[in-house]
Amino acid sequence: MENILSLYEKWCRIPDKIRFLIIGGINAGLSYIVFAIALFLLGHEHYQICVALQWILSSFVSFANQKIFVFCTKGNWVNEYFRCCTTWAVSYVFNVVILEVFVRFLHINVYLAQILAIFSVAALTYSLFKYFAFKVDKKQS
Repeated sequence: MENILSLYEKWCRIPDKIRFLIIGGINAGLSYIVFAIALFLLGHEHYQICVALQWILSSFVSFANQKIFVFCTKGNWVNEYFRCCTTWAVSYVFNVVILEVFVRFLHINVYLAQILAIFSVAALTYSLFKYFAFKVDKKQS
C-alpha cells in the first residue's frame, strides 16, 4: 500500500496541465465512445440527444478522474461534485453550440464535428475545473 501511495504522490507532483491532458484525453476518449455508440443506435439526426447522453453518462467517471488524478484534492466530494456539475453545464452549452455550427452550417460530418467540439471546449473545461470546481483554498493547504 505504501508503494501505491508513494506512486500517487509522485503522480500528483507532475504539473496539473500534463495530468489534465493525460486524464482528460482518457475521459474524452470514453465520452466520445459513448457519443458514437448513441449516435449509431439513435441515428445521426439525433446528434444533440447523443451529446446530452454523452455528457450525462461520462460525468461520473470524469468527476472521479479529475478529482483524484488531475487536481489531487482531498475531501469536499459533494461540494466539488456540484461545482463540477456547473462546469459541465457551461462546457455542455459550448459543446452543443460548436457542434451545431460544425454540423449545420459548416456541413462537417457529425462524428468529426464532435471530436473537434470536444477539443474546442477542453481549455475552457480545464480552467473551470482548476479555478472553480477544484479550487483549493490557500488557507486549508
